[in-house]
Amino acid sequence: MKSWNTGPTYSRRQLIRNAALACSTTSSSGWFPALADELLGTTGRPPRSCILLWMSGGPSQLETFDPKPEHENGGPGKAIQTVVPGISISENLPGIAARMQDLAIIRSMSTKEGDHNRATYFLRTGYLPQGPIRYPAMGSFLAHELVQDNSDLPPFISINPFRAVNPDAWSPGFLGPAWSPLIVTGQSREDALAAFEVRNLKVNETIGDARLRTRLQMLGRLEDQFLQHRPDVPGQSHRQAYQSAVRMMTSAAVQAFDLSGEPAALRESYGRSAFGQGCLLARRLVESGVAFVEVSLGSPDGTGGAGWDTHSENFSSVADLCRVLDPAWSTLLTDLRERGLLESTLVLWMGEFGRTPVINPNSGRDHWPGSWSVVAGGGGIRGGQTYGATEADGVAIRDNPVTAQQLIATVCGGLGVDAATTNISNIGRPIPLADHDVQPISELLM
Repeated sequence: MKSWNTGPTYSRRQLIRNAALACSTTSSSGWFPALADELLGTTGRPPRSCILLWMSGGPSQLETFDPKPEHENGGPGKAIQTVVPGISISENLPGIAARMQDLAIIRSMSTKEGDHNRATYFLRTGYLPQGPIRYPAMGSFLAHELVQDNSDLPPFISINPFRAVNPDAWSPGFLGPAWSPLIVTGQSREDALAAFEVRNLKVNETIGDARLRTRLQMLGRLEDQFLQHRPDVPGQSHRQAYQSAVRMMTSAAVQAFDLSGEPAALRESYGRSAFGQGCLLARRLVESGVAFVEVSLGSPDGTGGAGWDTHSENFSSVADLCRVLDPAWSTLLTDLRERGLLESTLVLWMGEFGRTPVINPNSGRDHWPGSWSVVAGGGGIRGGQTYGATEADGVAIRDNPVTAQQLIATVCGGLGVDAATTNISNIGRPIPLADHDVQPISELLM
């Protein structure tokens, strides 16, 4: 459990790393970071990593993981058998059906938040947006626990996020700017595979190495003077963020963002869209030691938006989205397993809520937080099962309702993180990763 001391604390590893980062501003040879790596030892990638597949808008559970083909609420969709006897999912996800042995479906998620703004914040932080406390996003607080000291890449990377609904749901909150996500954007193209860009990663061509070193030295002196009088978290976070950025800019690890060296057949298998190629990028980033990567799917072209918000034409819209989701997600699972990464990488699929079992007059489904589905696999999750169930009409939960806080605790458990771990908030209160006294779902964990 973390200390309740409000001042910054540092381990020996962090002190060595910070010293290396500071000296990297005065040397472009890379010898000091190399020395620090030697002192730290080669620990490899973190024991656990997490990939979040975020479905902006709230996906329909009935057209994905809780089909009801025998009831009128089920609509025109059909169910198909998975490779696990007794488990059926929507016909929209044949690739995932073939990999069900690695996945656990929670069919009994239930909250009271049917507003995009509040629900997005709730599911991504584990807390409701209220009062003065600025809660950190899941990516921030899990990266904070899983960060690998000797990684040159940021511990939290978000690919094509749609943050318009609630930017605070992607915020590092009281953990400070150093735990903000690095935003990576990609565009789908009709004539080629999607490519990605990390903004401001390259040094301006008009600035030489000597000039860059001089500027960084000046920045370092100014920050030292500032922190002598204001040694608080924001100042430390500001310096840490700049040091991390410089380290990434000068590191060979940035090649992880370049997908061009991957086999053409594999890239096609993920799908040409920005989401498909984003899932491939997520695998490369995890392989490079990034603790938390999220890839958002909000439109059929695989980019941003809230396309899962299917108030009208639900059935065709979900089918279009699943044609992007299914090959990307199923290939990701296969790729991780073949590379020996699935056991240490928890893959989580979810949105902010589900859709109404009752079909509206526009052939759509509206917001429904009462009974919906989330899927987890890999990491420390016991796959090949379902947890919880809804009634035949999909309206009520028949057994084992699951809260957002329980989901967070279970994700922590799968990653080997104590959900009771506390961090000090912006108002000085200790805040646990999952809310007080919430326990993970033991049946879902290895």
